[in-house]
Amino acid sequence: MSRLQAEHLYKVFGRRPIDAVEKLRHGADREELRADGTTAAVIDASFEVEPGQIFVVMGLSGSGKSTLLRMLNGLSEPTAGHVRFDGQDLTRLSAREMREVRSKKISMVFQHFALFPHRSVLENAGYGLEVQGVPRAEREKRATEALELAGLKGWEKSWPDELSGGMQQRVGLARALATDADLLLMDESFSALDPLIRRDMQDQLLELQKRLKKTIVFITHDLNEAMRLGDQIAVMRDGRIVQIGNAEDILVTPANDYVAAFTQDVDRSRVLTAGAIMAEPESGFVRADAPATVTEDTPIIELFTPCSTSVVPVAVTDADGKLVGVVPRARLLAVLGEPMAPEDASQESKKVVSGA
Repeated sequence: MSRLQAEHLYKVFGRRPIDAVEKLRHGADREELRADGTTAAVIDASFEVEPGQIFVVMGLSGSGKSTLLRMLNGLSEPTAGHVRFDGQDLTRLSAREMREVRSKKISMVFQHFALFPHRSVLENAGYGLEVQGVPRAEREKRATEALELAGLKGWEKSWPDELSGGMQQRVGLARALATDADLLLMDESFSALDPLIRRDMQDQLLELQKRLKKTIVFITHDLNEAMRLGDQIAVMRDGRIVQIGNAEDILVTPANDYVAAFTQDVDRSRVLTAGAIMAEPESGFVRADAPATVTEDTPIIELFTPCSTSVVPVAVTDADGKLVGVVPRARLLAVLGEPMAPEDASQESKKVVSGA
């Protein structure tokens, strides 16, 4: 499987972009360049996406995330830097070679469904294969299989205007899957959908990923979506990546005040796990005295009840059942950002010792 690498990517629009890159490398900021009539859309972006991983790029409008995505598939040429995928430096390929890569190795799913209204659902799903020159019988077979994966079995002969918005987006997803590309680039793919359909599509993507294990770069401005989908999340601000980490990293150890402010309204109880917040067991801790034993991937929402009924920490084990940590009540409340009563804090600080 293929790893995607972005190495010191810059994208500058306006006069003398190469000079602007040099200024940025020596400490200039966006505002200085804007005064010269130059816009720095992406500044020194570097990251790696492991095979089979969902890598989410998150940021507000104007942060540079969509421009970054367009550089990954050659739709926008970097001013500086390199994109490597499947052993190739994509930034050094000719236009013809890049089109070949896009037709076979990289698929895109856009925010707007981009379906052809005069083509059936099956024909829309097989369009990428048609561009590749795949014979009709084979492309219909592969498109049918992709539609079934996307939850649209039985809709092959329908027209796009007969489908709901969520179903139309599933056709777009099926079209990307039909090409069997190694890399999927998804640009705000679910943002035009209403909340319930959007969550259904997130579920669909996660279920597909368990089976297909594609390498996916997903662009979103929605933090909850990023937390739900991303194995790794890159937070962008003003053209720069300010933090890369998993959902737990970003919530528990934000890189700066901007990331902390961005994440303050997230429901941490549904994102964080026991393994993310556990502490070392204190000397004398006996697992049998714990009000509950959970695994590292247990959501912390499931710790509320045992932590509310006992001052003894909850025990945390690994997949083999070995004790790897504890979650004291104080730590749980601190992570949630809730104040703790002084008497509870006093009790919590005592070592839990038992001879049982």
